[in-house]
Amino acid sequence: MRNIELLSPAKDLETGKAAFDHGADAVYIGAPRFSARAAAGNDIADIEALAAYGHQYNAKTFVAFNTLLKDDELSIAEKMAWQLYDAGADALIVQDLGLLKLNLPPIELHASTQTDNRTIEKVKLMHRLGMTRVVLARELNIEQINAIHKAVPDVELECFVHGALCVGVSGQCYMSASLSNRSANRGTCAQPCRMPMDLLNADGKVVVRQKHLLSLKDMNRSSLLEELIDAGVTSMKIEGRLKDISYVKNVTAYYRRRLDEIMEGRSDLRHISDGKVYLMFEPALEKSFNRGFTSYQIDRENYWNFDTPKSMGEKIGKVRTVSRKNFTVEGLPLSNGDGLVIGGTGFRANKVEGNTVTPLDLAVLSKIKPGMTVWRNLNFCFEQILQKCSAKRKISVDVSFSHDEAFATLRMSDGEVEAEVKRGPFQLKEKNSEGDIYKSNLTKLGDSIFEVGSYEYKPIFDSDGKQIQLHIPSSALNEMRRSILQILILKRADINTKKRKAVSKPDYSELAENIDARGIIPTDFRANALNRLAKEILQAMKLEKVNEAFEKQQDSSHPIMLTRHCLKYAFGHCPKYGKPQGFTPLIKDEEWHEPMSLKIGENKFILKFGCQNDCYSKIFIKFAPVND
Repeated sequence: MRNIELLSPAKDLETGKAAFDHGADAVYIGAPRFSARAAAGNDIADIEALAAYGHQYNAKTFVAFNTLLKDDELSIAEKMAWQLYDAGADALIVQDLGLLKLNLPPIELHASTQTDNRTIEKVKLMHRLGMTRVVLARELNIEQINAIHKAVPDVELECFVHGALCVGVSGQCYMSASLSNRSANRGTCAQPCRMPMDLLNADGKVVVRQKHLLSLKDMNRSSLLEELIDAGVTSMKIEGRLKDISYVKNVTAYYRRRLDEIMEGRSDLRHISDGKVYLMFEPALEKSFNRGFTSYQIDRENYWNFDTPKSMGEKIGKVRTVSRKNFTVEGLPLSNGDGLVIGGTGFRANKVEGNTVTPLDLAVLSKIKPGMTVWRNLNFCFEQILQKCSAKRKISVDVSFSHDEAFATLRMSDGEVEAEVKRGPFQLKEKNSEGDIYKSNLTKLGDSIFEVGSYEYKPIFDSDGKQIQLHIPSSALNEMRRSILQILILKRADINTKKRKAVSKPDYSELAENIDARGIIPTDFRANALNRLAKEILQAMKLEKVNEAFEKQQDSSHPIMLTRHCLKYAFGHCPKYGKPQGFTPLIKDEEWHEPMSLKIGENKFILKFGCQNDCYSKIFIKFAPVND
């Protein structure tokens, strides 16, 4: 029997609670500092509240603690790790191996995708270092994931299934740091890959002007979940720690429903958290932020969006007619307040009557032509639903009530824990009623996290066979119900506390001394050794000479980005796969003259295509020697 987890993002406490309510088995949230999304940090009190909320459902809270650390931050990080552990966090997601030399609490460590987990050897290394889980690189396809699982079956594999895609291999992208000193490995990526840029050929001619050539569509592997499960993936991860609450609600609910459908038909899979989710809306992925969808590297489809890095949303239809005041649409119905995109221009619909749309800004009408495609990137009515309570999550309990001639006993069990309360003495009723007079009070579970699965009343009878009942005030019955629910919650929390205390902390330094990382981790700046302890742990793994991290010395002799996104393929010049599906030539074949380069603002970068290296392409600073 395998546990399958749905892992959702949370930028804050409110969003994390919503993720749990909509079906997440686990949530990941940023620590106060040292998170790879520096803009999504949270204080310890909020993380504690989120962990406690999730533990009610036997769900977990993981904390992103995955930036590279400077020497003067190590002691701060050690203290914070203990604070997060004491707050109830179930795991830390880490990148900096220097953490392994600190006095960490006995908490699970997950190897962040920033540790560049692309190969069997790297995943093995992370597992041998004591990582209980490895977050796989987004670039891997199902066959590669399956090969890793077979080679390292004892480590949990976490795989992104939805959300924004980094064009560069995580942990190995230094473009932002090189352009603006805003390091992705320090949580401050400026996302230059989403900017417009020019493509130049070897003659210096601009062959593509101001397109978003490194901007990818968003991942959507909702149709591939069962294949990923069979390949060995334990955790299905949704990207989005900067996304708003409506995005998290909608996407989490969609994937929860999809996973439930798969698990209902299979006896070898089980949920790892408790509770049934009741939705008050119909989830639809295309109604939340997206740049268009791709399974990314699993199918050789068009996975890029050169036109815009902004949300496209859902396809509505075509423009039919345009006048000075409005336009008409042939397609899905629209509503007042909808956000629309036509021909790359975004605007709000001020008034919608039937299929006639009046924009808030009439000036956009000059840019709209009949036949253009209409996209809706903000569904006003859908957003209004999601801003309210849109789901409830309930744990089923069996309720049993009995009494003797003076005392009443209420029992509840959720299948994992059970509780009992006894109250009295009460007076016998002088005139007994037919049936069960207590049920209506005892089964009102209201806004609690529980719902009644079954109810049983055990009456007693006198010597003449007549039912005996007690005179129990409604206030007393309600108090018994409230008390037993609180006991159940406390017992569930205690179970989770015991699980966390059962985690043992290995001696990470001793583990490192038994590992030979030569050929697995590079010794140049790509080792990401920003502090002395990171160097020490790498040296313990036979890497004797480790260079400073890119953030300390901007070495230009190696690529500043490694990527599976190949512009040679995108422009129809791939010697292995040929032209992509639905290929539309943007430049003439004779204009493709390597080496090609990109120009972002005043900065130029040279491209080196990895046709002989599993299609990994490299981007160098223009003035760098290309000898790699």
